[in-house]
Formats: sequence, C-alpha cells, structure tokens
Amino acid sequence: MTAVRVGPRGRGVHRTIADALAAAPAGTTVLVAPGTYVESLVLSRRVTVEAEAGAGSVRLRAAHGVPVTVTAPGCVLRELNLAGSDPDQPVVRVEDAAGLTAERCELTGGRVEVLGSASGTSAAANTRLGAEDTLRGEVADPVDGGGVLVLDRTRLSGARGAALHLVGDARARAVDTEISEVDGIGAVVSGQAVLIAERLRVRDTSGSGARAKGMGRFLARGSVFAGTGRHGVLVEEDGAVELTDCRVEQSGRCGVRLAHRGRAALRETRISGPREHGVRADDQGGVSLRDCQVVRPGGHGISAAGASSVRVTDALLAEAHGSGLALAGQARAVLEGLRVRGAGEHGLRVSGAAGAEVTDSSVAGARLCAVHGDEEARLDLTGLRAVGAETGLRLRSAAEEESRVRACVFTGQGRSGVEIGAGTAVALTEVRVSGAGGAGVTVDAGGRLTMTGGTVAGAAGSGLVLEREATAEVRGVRFEDCGKNGVLVGEQVSGTFAHCDVSGTTFPALHVGKGARVRFLGCRVFDSAQDVGLADGAEPEFEDCAAVRVRTAALPSLSDRTRTPAAPAYVPGGGPHAPEETAPEPDGALWDQGEPAPEPESLEDLLAELDELVGLDGVKRDVNGMVKLMQTVRMREEAGLPAPPLSRHLVFAGNPGTGKTTVARLYGRLLHGLGLLSRGHLVEVDRSSLVGEYVGHTGPKTTEAFLRARGGVLFIDEAYALAPAGAGNDFGTEAIATLVKLMEDHRDEVVVIAAGYPGDMDRFVSSNPGLSSRFSRTLLFADYSSEELVSIVEHHAQRHQYELTEAARRALTAHVGTIPRDAGFGNGRTARQLFQAMTERQAMRVAELTSPDSAQLMQLDEHDLL
Repeated sequence: MTAVRVGPRGRGVHRTIADALAAAPAGTTVLVAPGTYVESLVLSRRVTVEAEAGAGSVRLRAAHGVPVTVTAPGCVLRELNLAGSDPDQPVVRVEDAAGLTAERCELTGGRVEVLGSASGTSAAANTRLGAEDTLRGEVADPVDGGGVLVLDRTRLSGARGAALHLVGDARARAVDTEISEVDGIGAVVSGQAVLIAERLRVRDTSGSGARAKGMGRFLARGSVFAGTGRHGVLVEEDGAVELTDCRVEQSGRCGVRLAHRGRAALRETRISGPREHGVRADDQGGVSLRDCQVVRPGGHGISAAGASSVRVTDALLAEAHGSGLALAGQARAVLEGLRVRGAGEHGLRVSGAAGAEVTDSSVAGARLCAVHGDEEARLDLTGLRAVGAETGLRLRSAAEEESRVRACVFTGQGRSGVEIGAGTAVALTEVRVSGAGGAGVTVDAGGRLTMTGGTVAGAAGSGLVLEREATAEVRGVRFEDCGKNGVLVGEQVSGTFAHCDVSGTTFPALHVGKGARVRFLGCRVFDSAQDVGLADGAEPEFEDCAAVRVRTAALPSLSDRTRTPAAPAYVPGGGPHAPEETAPEPDGALWDQGEPAPEPESLEDLLAELDELVGLDGVKRDVNGMVKLMQTVRMREEAGLPAPPLSRHLVFAGNPGTGKTTVARLYGRLLHGLGLLSRGHLVEVDRSSLVGEYVGHTGPKTTEAFLRARGGVLFIDEAYALAPAGAGNDFGTEAIATLVKLMEDHRDEVVVIAAGYPGDMDRFVSSNPGLSSRFSRTLLFADYSSEELVSIVEHHAQRHQYELTEAARRALTAHVGTIPRDAGFGNGRTARQLFQAMTERQAMRVAELTSPDSAQLMQLDEHDLL
C-alpha cells in the first residue's frame, strides 16, 4: 500500500491534506497527523484519507464551501471529524459516478449529500437493490452512474434541513450509524434514490426521522427513530419504505406517515408513544404490517383515509388514545391475526365507504365499541374475538351489500353484544354472544338480520331484540340464560325463526309485539317461567314447536309436538298467561315483558332430600354445616353486621360413582333456597367442554360454559385433567386462568365445584395460585360399603317398582363383597349396573311363564343375580 503523510513537521511530510492529495497517485492512503486542518478537499482519485492516531484526533473544517467533495469512485474517509461552516450546506458531497466510504467518522455542521446522474441511468438497477445489499461493488465502481455512499459507524449531526440527502439515482448504505440533533429531517431519499440502513439510529430531529419521496426507497433493518419532532418515517408521492425489526419511538406526530401513493412495509417493527397516530395512510397510500406492535399512540393505532389500503398480519395495537384502527373515506383493510388491546375509543372503527376484512383477530378493553361501522361501511369478520367494551359490534351502515360476521365471539360487553342500526343489513353465522350487560343482539327499526347457528348466552337483558319493522331470518340459534326475554319481537316485525332453542329466561322466552308477522318453526323453549307472551294484535305462527319444563306454557309439551296454529293474542289482564303491563323504557326502546323466576324450594325439604341419600355421612355433615353458616351470614347482613369471609366454591374428591354430581345438584338448589343463587341449576362440564382445539379457542369456550352456569353451579368433572401431570404448555392452563378470572368477576353469581380423584385434585388446586384461595374447602366422598351398595340397588328397585326377595338380598350382599375395589370399581355406578343386569335376567325368566301375575313381574330373586 502506498502511503503519504500529512503533519505540521517532519521530512517528506505534507503540510496540508490538499497538498498530499494533489501529489498522491490513485490507490494512495493519506495518513493525517493529529490536529485541526482548515481546508476544503476534493477527492478526484481513488484515495483513502485516514487519521493516523485514530478516531477524534483529526478535525477538518472548511473556512467556506464544502469540506469534502468526492468526484472519484472507491474513496475512503476513516476516523476523521469533519465540520461544515454552514449547517444549510453540505459537509460532504458525493458527485455523480463517485463512491465514498466513511468509517468511524464524525460529520457535523452540514448535510451529507449524494447526487445522482442527470440521465438517471441507475434508476432501474436501484429498483433491484434489497436490504441485504452492501454496495461494496457499487462504491468501488459505480458503472451505472449516480453517486454511491457507505456510512460505517459514523455520526451525522448539526445539520439544517436534512442530515443525509440522496437525490436522483444515488445509492447509500448506513451501518451502525447515528443521525442526531438535526434542525430538519434525519434522512431524505428522493428521485429514484435508495438508502439501505442497518442499525441506523435517528434521534432528536425537529422534522421527520426519515423521508422517502419521488420514487425514492428507504430500506431499514434493526434501526431506531426516536424523539423526532414530526413523523418517525414519512413516505410521500411514489416513495417506498421497508422497516424490518425497527423501533419508532416518541414521534412528535405520527410514527409512520404515508401520503399520495407512498407505500410502506413494516416487519417486526415497534412503534411506541407517537403524539398522533401510530401509522397514518391517506390518498392512495398503502401500508402492510407483519409481526408489528403499535403501543400508546396519542391518536389511533392505525388511521387510513382516502383510497388508501392497509394489510395487517399478526400485529398488536395497544393502548391507543383514539381507536385501535380507524378507516374512513374509501380505505380498505385486510386484517389477519390483529390484536387490539385497550383503546380510548373503538377497537376497530370503519366509516364512510371504507371496508374491512378481518380474520382470526381479537379486540379487548376498548372503551366504546370493539368494532364500530357507520355511514356506508362494510365489514367482513371471521373468527374475531371481542372482549369487554361498551358494545361488541355496532354497525349502522347504509351500504346495499350486507356485512358478514362468521364464527366470532363477543363476550362481557357492558351494553349489547351486537347492535345493528336502522336500515343496516348484517348476516351473523355461528356467532357467540355471552355475558352482555344489556341485550345480546339488537336490531334497530328497519334493520335486516340473517342469523344462522351460534349462541346468545347470559345477557342481562333479552337475547335478541328486534325493533319496529325490522326483518329477521334466524335459524339454529341457542338463546340461554337471558335476564329478560330470549327473543323480543317488536311491532310490525317480520321474519322466520327455525329450529332455535330458548332456555333459562326470566321473562317469557318468546315475546311478540303488535302487528308482528313472524313464524316459529321447530323451536323449543326449556326451563323458563313462561314460553310465549303476545301483545294485542300479534300474528305469529307456531309450527312443530314445544315447551320443556316450562311453568306457564302455551306451546305443547315435547311429547305432544304437532303442528300448532297461531297462538291466541294475549291481552294484559285477559287470561292466565297474560304478561304484566309495563311502562316503556325512558329511551323509547322495547321493554321486555314477563314473569319472575319460580319461588325457591324450602330448605327443610331440600335438607331432608340430602339426608335420604345412601351413605355420605361426612358429606352430609359438611353440607349441613355450610348451610347453617350461610344462614348465619344472611342474618348478620339483615342485622346490618359485616359478613365473615365465605367461599362457596368446593372441591369434591372421590372415586367415580360416589354421588358427587347428585350432591352438587342438590347443593345448587340449597343455595337457591337460601337466596344466594338466582336459579340454582347445574351445568356439568369436563375438559372437552372447556379446552379448545386451537390457539385462541379455549378462552371463549371456557367463558361460554361458565356463563351458562350464571345463577347456578358449574360442576367440573375430572377437573384435574385441566392440569395434566408433566404438561408444561397445555391449553388447560389457559382454561384454568380464564376460570379464575371469571370466578372473581362473577363471584356472587356462580358457584364452581371441581370434582375428581382424591389423589389428583391437589395437583389441580395447586396449578394456579388463584385456585387455592377460592377452593378452600374439600368434601371427601368415600367409597360405598357393601351394605350401602345393596341399599342403592334396593333404592333403584323401589323407584322402578321391583322387590328383592330375602334370598336375593343375601346373595346380593355376598356378591358385592367379592367385587374387587380396584380402579375399575364404580361405586354407585356398579350398583346401578347390578340392578340393570338383575332386571334383564328377571325379564328372561318371567318371559317363560305362561301367565305371570303382578307379584311375579315385580319380584327379583337370587336366580336373577348370576
């Protein structure tokens, strides 16, 4: 390597850098001694200018003009400090067809400028450059024209306007480089230029961190844009930006801003704390986000307007002051795997003529609506899970084409799960709505609903409310445990309900308003105080409908299902099935009508029923003790005294067939009799009822099962299966965590009983810290003795009008004593199987008799046992 030296003294040493450059042939390294040099340099040959004593030892500044101009390819500046005389002017200029590498340099007081060729000959080549290109070949020999710059571990600061500016068809690469303290924009890429950045850090700029305009491209990987006065990254005209594994922090305006036809692709990038929106696209701009996060934006997480487009794959929008994602104008969005967590307004808002296609996404913690659409918006939602918010889905759109909602879950909304506005058309398919604070689904006047499959459960109001002149086609939907009506049909409503089930309502399961013309085909009403309530002038049709366990029924029982003509109109005060007259709600909405739930059973009868159970002496003592404790608590509350801490959740530990389910059902009825549960019914589940088959399925499935038990008992059989031994990443842990939260949120509404083998229940209780505090009492169900099993067989015989002979009783006692008490022993189940086997053998024996009398038909003897 040829080297020349520059310094204040020494033989053969040049006194100025310019003199050394003038004397140096191409390929020379100019070693500069420490000091400050006031001169302007032109690198017209392939040379390296290097600080001989290392970084910071050489300072070069120009009295006026540009400190360094590069007109040749393959030039290098190494470990130099360059200072411009005017922050509005370049500190380094790389001309067309020139190439410069700046290594470990400090460039301050002006911008670094890279110029393109007049003919733009490198424009086509620039379009082929990717983030992995090093530009080493181009900086050494820019044969296509256009200046080339490589910044390696270099710092740019103190510029005005822009710290780095690429124009025309210029190319640049910045590695481990910092741009800071700029009165303007950090980096500007215009024309057909390309800037490739890796681990670039841009901070403390009064303008945007980076700007791509014209047809310029900015490709950044592992880079940071922090504390920018305006946007983190700005894309205008036909510019394009790719950010991979980048961070955009504390922008003065938007994190990423697109205008005109600008495009941006964000991958594994985090945008946090922008003063305005996380990402904003206007005009015809387009942005895609994959595996990205937008956290705590002062506006919306993503905002799109005009004719812009948004594509999101597996991204998080969290804690937005506005909406998680807001679409307006004619914007279009395709969202897959989007998670919105917390929003000051809506989770997703679609307005104007905008449209959104949403798949396998979730919204939690929005203040207003999880999803809101108005004006002429159109939504296509598949697999969306919305938790919390005032309303799950509110759609008030005048679009001619109906919006479609498929396989979505809306749970825990403060008001309605789904609200469909006046004149709006929506198709709901396999949608689950649970735990709404008001109605499950509402359709305003003139709205059009098509609903197929799915469930509406645990709504505090009615399951489905159809306002005046709405139309509905509802098929195969379950309405469960609604606080008012299951289905409330308003005046002049028309439509069809086919093969729907309504259960557990407080008011009439089906209420039909004046002038409504609706048809109910193959519908069933279960476990409700009243099945049908009709206003004067209602004209419904009922075909092949039935009522099951309904106290006041107008429909035939399930065993007598036939074609039924339209039910008579019931006038308040006009008959035994008439609903009570009620005043309309203040806001003019329909008011659910109906009767209260049935009166509780007496405690004396329930405790007597408990005492009649075979065996279970320890369990009976425990249950009686808890009843007395709860009675005392009630008396203290009525006397104005504080109640002691009381956990009603229980663990039932015992082998199969020991009566756990029977006692759980009776326990719920006892709590209902005490006034501690509104219904006291039992919902029995196991692992398959709570744990989903794929990610994101378990939480909604567990919530749906839990909410079906509102007002009663959730009985989890084989609960230990939720915490399998040695399974560290099992969906059962998500089910347990969901249960713990629901038990806290609904601690006065649901009693949970976890049952299973004694040896395994300890593992279940200890699998989550929240379980041990909630399951503070365990009832042990011991195996039945031989005498108790014989008593159970006799109990089955009496229920079915059979009698055991004394010989049969002795033989049965001896046989039960020989049954191994191993893992296959079924306790009460074994007794039931024995009784069934005896009746089958007795039937074969009696069939051979010519004319058996009633005593022979009832008698079970020792021959029927073996």
